[in-house]
Amino acid sequence: MEQYQGKIAILGSGNIGLSLAKGLVKADYVQAAQICLTRRNIDHLKPFAELGFEISADNAAAVAQADVVVLAVLPQQLNQLLEQISSVINPEKHLLISVASGVTCQDIRSRLTEQVQVVRAMPNTAIAIGQSMTCVATDNGTDAHVIEVTRMFETVGAVVKINEDLMTAATALCACGIAFFLRAIRAASQGGVEIGFHAEDALKMAVQTAKGAADLLLQMKSHPEQEIDKVTSPKGCTIAGLNEMEHNGFSSSLIKGIKLSAYKAGNLYTKE
Repeated sequence: MEQYQGKIAILGSGNIGLSLAKGLVKADYVQAAQICLTRRNIDHLKPFAELGFEISADNAAAVAQADVVVLAVLPQQLNQLLEQISSVINPEKHLLISVASGVTCQDIRSRLTEQVQVVRAMPNTAIAIGQSMTCVATDNGTDAHVIEVTRMFETVGAVVKINEDLMTAATALCACGIAFFLRAIRAASQGGVEIGFHAEDALKMAVQTAKGAADLLLQMKSHPEQEIDKVTSPKGCTIAGLNEMEHNGFSSSLIKGIKLSAYKAGNLYTKE
Protein backbone atom coordinates (compact mmCIF):
# COMPACT_ATOMS: atom_id res chain seq x y z
CA MET A 1 0.00 0.00 0.00
CA GLU A 2 1.25 3.46 -0.90
CA GLN A 3 1.89 5.48 2.23
CA TYR A 4 -0.33 8.47 2.99
CA GLN A 5 1.79 11.60 3.27
CA GLY A 6 -0.46 13.89 5.33
CA LYS A 7 -1.18 14.16 9.05
CA ILE A 8 -4.14 12.59 10.82
CA ALA A 9 -5.79 13.82 14.03
CA ILE A 10 -7.95 11.31 15.89
CA LEU A 11 -10.11 13.27 18.31
CA GLY A 12 -11.45 11.28 21.25
CA SER A 13 -9.08 8.35 21.25
CA GLY A 14 -11.13 5.57 22.82
CA ASN A 15 -11.33 1.97 21.63
CA ILE A 16 -12.34 2.77 18.05
CA GLY A 17 -9.88 5.62 17.56
CA LEU A 18 -6.93 3.78 19.07
CA SER A 19 -7.67 0.61 17.11
CA LEU A 20 -7.78 2.63 13.90
CA ALA A 21 -4.48 4.30 14.75
CA LYS A 22 -2.79 0.95 15.41
CA GLY A 23 -4.25 -0.54 12.22
CA LEU A 24 -3.05 2.34 10.06
CA VAL A 25 0.50 1.99 11.36
CA LYS A 26 0.53 -1.81 11.24
CA ALA A 27 -0.58 -1.74 7.59
CA ASP A 28 2.13 0.85 6.81
CA TYR A 29 -0.52 3.35 5.71
CA VAL A 30 1.26 6.00 7.80
CA GLN A 31 4.04 6.27 10.36
CA ALA A 32 3.03 6.70 14.01
CA ALA A 33 4.48 10.23 14.04
CA GLN A 34 1.90 11.28 11.42
CA ILE A 35 -0.98 10.61 13.83
CA CYS A 36 -2.02 12.87 16.69
CA LEU A 37 -4.25 11.25 19.31
CA THR A 38 -6.33 13.45 21.59
CA ARG A 39 -8.12 12.76 24.84
CA ARG A 40 -9.12 14.84 27.84
CA ASN A 41 -6.92 12.72 30.11
CA ILE A 42 -3.77 12.07 28.11
CA ASP A 43 -2.32 9.82 30.82
CA HIS A 44 -4.25 7.01 29.08
CA LEU A 45 -2.32 7.76 25.89
CA LYS A 46 1.22 7.61 27.30
CA PRO A 47 1.84 4.05 26.00
CA PHE A 48 1.04 5.38 22.51
CA ALA A 49 3.45 8.29 22.93
CA GLU A 50 6.15 5.71 23.64
CA LEU A 51 5.29 4.06 20.31
CA GLY A 52 5.88 7.32 18.46
CA PHE A 53 2.35 8.75 18.25
CA GLU A 54 1.80 12.41 19.03
CA ILE A 55 -0.62 12.90 21.93
CA SER A 56 -2.51 16.01 22.99
CA ALA A 57 -5.38 17.27 25.12
CA ASP A 58 -5.90 20.24 22.77
CA ASN A 59 -8.33 19.31 19.98
CA ALA A 60 -8.05 22.63 18.14
CA ALA A 61 -4.25 22.47 18.03
CA ALA A 62 -4.39 18.89 16.74
CA VAL A 63 -6.84 19.87 13.98
CA ALA A 64 -4.80 22.92 12.96
CA GLN A 65 -1.84 20.76 11.97
CA ALA A 66 -3.86 17.87 10.48
CA ASP A 67 -5.13 17.07 6.99
CA VAL A 68 -7.56 14.32 8.02
CA VAL A 69 -9.62 14.74 11.19
CA VAL A 70 -11.35 11.70 12.69
CA LEU A 71 -14.25 12.57 15.01
CA ALA A 72 -14.21 9.54 17.29
CA VAL A 73 -16.41 10.68 20.17
CA LEU A 74 -19.88 9.66 21.33
CA PRO A 75 -22.80 11.46 19.65
CA GLN A 76 -23.63 13.16 22.94
CA GLN A 77 -20.11 14.70 23.04
CA LEU A 78 -19.92 15.78 19.41
CA ASN A 79 -21.45 19.27 19.60
CA GLN A 80 -18.97 20.36 22.26
CA LEU A 81 -16.08 18.95 20.19
CA LEU A 82 -17.25 20.77 17.05
CA GLU A 83 -17.37 24.03 19.01
CA GLN A 84 -13.76 23.52 20.08
CA ILE A 85 -12.47 23.01 16.54
CA SER A 86 -14.76 25.26 14.46
CA SER A 87 -12.34 28.20 14.38
CA VAL A 88 -9.49 26.15 12.90
CA ILE A 89 -11.41 24.17 10.28
CA ASN A 90 -10.19 24.91 6.75
CA PRO A 91 -12.46 23.44 4.05
CA GLU A 92 -9.65 23.75 1.49
CA LYS A 93 -7.43 21.52 3.62
CA HIS A 94 -9.43 19.32 5.95
CA LEU A 95 -11.26 16.06 5.38
CA LEU A 96 -13.49 15.13 8.33
CA ILE A 97 -14.32 11.51 9.10
CA SER A 98 -17.09 10.97 11.64
CA VAL A 99 -17.73 7.69 13.46
CA ALA A 100 -20.49 9.18 15.62
CA SER A 101 -23.74 7.21 15.37
CA GLY A 102 -26.84 8.96 14.07
CA VAL A 103 -25.05 12.18 13.06
CA THR A 104 -25.38 13.20 9.42
CA CYS A 105 -22.73 14.91 7.33
CA GLN A 106 -25.04 17.92 7.16
CA ASP A 107 -25.35 18.01 10.97
CA ILE A 108 -21.58 18.39 11.18
CA ARG A 109 -21.26 20.96 8.39
CA SER A 110 -24.02 23.07 9.93
CA ARG A 111 -21.81 23.58 12.99
CA LEU A 112 -18.60 24.20 11.05
CA THR A 113 -18.79 25.39 7.46
CA GLU A 114 -20.91 24.19 4.56
CA GLN A 115 -17.85 23.76 2.37
CA VAL A 116 -15.98 21.22 4.52
CA GLN A 117 -15.85 17.65 3.23
CA VAL A 118 -17.37 15.07 5.60
CA VAL A 119 -17.35 11.28 5.26
CA ARG A 120 -19.09 9.04 7.77
CA ALA A 121 -17.65 5.67 8.78
CA MET A 122 -19.34 3.09 11.01
CA PRO A 123 -16.89 0.43 12.21
CA ASN A 124 -17.58 -2.14 14.92
CA THR A 125 -15.55 -3.33 17.90
CA ALA A 126 -13.89 -6.11 15.86
CA ILE A 127 -11.72 -3.23 14.66
CA ALA A 128 -9.56 -4.13 17.67
CA ILE A 129 -8.38 -7.27 15.85
CA GLY A 130 -8.50 -5.90 12.31
CA GLN A 131 -11.81 -7.62 11.54
CA SER A 132 -14.24 -4.69 11.50
CA MET A 133 -17.18 -4.45 9.14
CA THR A 134 -17.10 -0.73 8.34
CA CYS A 135 -19.75 1.08 6.33
CA VAL A 136 -18.78 4.36 4.64
CA ALA A 137 -21.10 7.10 3.35
CA THR A 138 -21.06 10.77 2.38
CA ASP A 139 -23.28 13.42 0.85
CA ASN A 140 -20.69 15.87 -0.46
CA GLY A 141 -17.39 14.01 -0.26
CA THR A 142 -15.41 13.61 -3.47
CA ASP A 143 -14.74 10.19 -4.94
CA ALA A 144 -11.06 10.66 -4.09
CA HIS A 145 -11.87 11.26 -0.43
CA VAL A 146 -14.20 8.27 -0.26
CA ILE A 147 -11.46 6.11 -1.77
CA GLU A 148 -8.97 7.43 0.82
CA VAL A 149 -11.35 6.73 3.72
CA THR A 150 -11.98 3.26 2.31
CA ARG A 151 -8.22 2.62 2.17
CA MET A 152 -7.89 3.76 5.78
CA PHE A 153 -10.58 1.45 7.13
CA GLU A 154 -9.49 -1.49 4.99
CA THR A 155 -6.42 -1.58 7.25
CA VAL A 156 -8.75 -2.75 10.04
CA GLY A 157 -11.25 -4.98 8.22
CA ALA A 158 -13.77 -4.98 5.38
CA VAL A 159 -15.45 -1.85 3.98
CA VAL A 160 -18.75 -1.33 2.15
CA LYS A 161 -19.83 2.02 0.67
CA ILE A 162 -23.53 2.71 1.24
CA ASN A 163 -26.01 5.57 0.89
CA GLU A 164 -25.98 7.91 3.86
CA ASP A 165 -29.64 7.29 4.66
CA LEU A 166 -28.68 3.69 5.50
CA MET A 167 -25.97 4.57 8.02
CA THR A 168 -28.27 4.26 11.04
CA ALA A 169 -29.35 0.85 9.78
CA ALA A 170 -25.68 -0.10 9.37
CA THR A 171 -25.10 0.85 13.00
CA ALA A 172 -27.74 -1.64 14.11
CA LEU A 173 -26.68 -4.48 11.81
CA CYS A 174 -22.91 -4.17 12.11
CA ALA A 175 -22.01 -2.21 15.25
CA CYS A 176 -24.82 -3.40 17.54
CA GLY A 177 -24.78 -6.68 15.62
CA ILE A 178 -21.51 -7.73 17.24
CA ALA A 179 -23.37 -7.99 20.56
CA PHE A 180 -26.22 -9.96 19.00
CA PHE A 181 -23.90 -12.61 17.59
CA LEU A 182 -21.93 -12.73 20.83
CA ARG A 183 -25.14 -13.33 22.77
CA ALA A 184 -26.05 -16.16 20.36
CA ILE A 185 -22.63 -17.75 20.96
CA ARG A 186 -23.09 -17.36 24.71
CA ALA A 187 -26.49 -19.04 24.52
CA ALA A 188 -25.06 -21.90 22.46
CA SER A 189 -22.31 -22.44 25.03
CA GLN A 190 -24.90 -22.52 27.83
CA GLY A 191 -26.78 -25.15 25.85
CA GLY A 192 -23.52 -27.08 25.64
CA VAL A 193 -23.15 -27.01 29.41
CA GLU A 194 -26.70 -28.28 29.84
CA ILE A 195 -26.00 -31.30 27.64
CA GLY A 196 -22.82 -32.20 29.49
CA PHE A 197 -19.77 -30.12 28.57
CA HIS A 198 -17.64 -28.08 30.96
CA ALA A 199 -18.20 -24.34 30.51
CA GLU A 200 -14.79 -23.56 29.02
CA ASP A 201 -15.04 -26.46 26.55
CA ALA A 202 -18.60 -25.54 25.58
CA LEU A 203 -17.58 -21.93 24.92
CA LYS A 204 -14.57 -22.92 22.82
CA MET A 205 -16.74 -25.30 20.79
CA ALA A 206 -19.47 -22.71 20.27
CA VAL A 207 -17.00 -19.98 19.28
CA GLN A 208 -15.18 -22.14 16.74
CA THR A 209 -18.46 -23.41 15.31
CA ALA A 210 -19.71 -19.84 14.87
CA LYS A 211 -16.42 -18.82 13.26
CA GLY A 212 -16.65 -21.78 10.91
CA ALA A 213 -20.19 -20.85 9.92
CA ALA A 214 -19.14 -17.27 9.12
CA ASP A 215 -16.06 -18.38 7.18
CA LEU A 216 -18.15 -20.85 5.19
CA LEU A 217 -20.34 -18.02 3.92
CA LEU A 218 -17.41 -15.69 3.24
CA GLN A 219 -15.28 -18.24 1.43
CA MET A 220 -17.99 -20.18 -0.38
CA LYS A 221 -19.94 -16.99 -1.18
CA SER A 222 -23.10 -18.96 -0.48
CA HIS A 223 -26.42 -18.21 1.19
CA PRO A 224 -26.99 -19.38 4.79
CA GLU A 225 -29.87 -21.61 3.72
CA GLN A 226 -27.62 -23.40 1.22
CA GLU A 227 -25.25 -24.34 4.04
CA ILE A 228 -28.15 -25.19 6.37
CA ASP A 229 -29.51 -27.59 3.76
CA LYS A 230 -26.20 -29.45 3.80
CA VAL A 231 -26.51 -30.22 7.52
CA THR A 232 -30.25 -30.91 7.78
CA SER A 233 -31.39 -34.43 6.88
CA PRO A 234 -34.99 -35.75 6.83
CA LYS A 235 -36.27 -36.43 10.34
CA GLY A 236 -32.83 -35.44 11.60
CA CYS A 237 -31.59 -33.82 14.79
CA THR A 238 -30.51 -30.51 13.19
CA ILE A 239 -33.88 -29.66 11.66
CA ALA A 240 -35.59 -30.62 14.89
CA GLY A 241 -33.41 -28.17 16.83
CA LEU A 242 -33.81 -25.40 14.23
CA ASN A 243 -37.57 -25.73 14.15
CA GLU A 244 -37.78 -25.67 17.95
CA MET A 245 -35.79 -22.41 17.97
CA GLU A 246 -38.02 -20.93 15.26
CA HIS A 247 -41.18 -21.94 17.16
CA ASN A 248 -39.76 -19.89 20.05
CA GLY A 249 -39.11 -16.85 17.88
CA PHE A 250 -35.37 -17.13 17.19
CA SER A 251 -35.29 -15.35 13.81
CA SER A 252 -38.16 -13.04 14.70
CA SER A 253 -36.52 -11.83 17.92
CA LEU A 254 -33.23 -11.13 16.13
CA ILE A 255 -35.00 -9.15 13.41
CA LYS A 256 -37.03 -7.18 15.96
CA GLY A 257 -33.90 -6.47 18.00
CA ILE A 258 -32.07 -5.10 14.96
CA LYS A 259 -35.06 -2.88 14.10
CA LEU A 260 -35.24 -1.48 17.63
CA SER A 261 -31.49 -0.82 17.73
CA ALA A 262 -31.75 1.04 14.43
CA TYR A 263 -34.53 3.21 15.86
CA LYS A 264 -32.50 3.97 19.00
CA ALA A 265 -29.32 4.67 17.01
CA GLY A 266 -31.17 7.34 15.05
CA ASN A 267 -32.03 9.19 18.25
CA LEU A 268 -28.65 9.27 20.04
CA TYR A 269 -27.61 12.68 18.73
CA THR A 270 -29.22 15.88 19.93
CA LYS A 271 -28.96 18.71 17.41
CA GLU A 272 -29.67 21.37 20.02
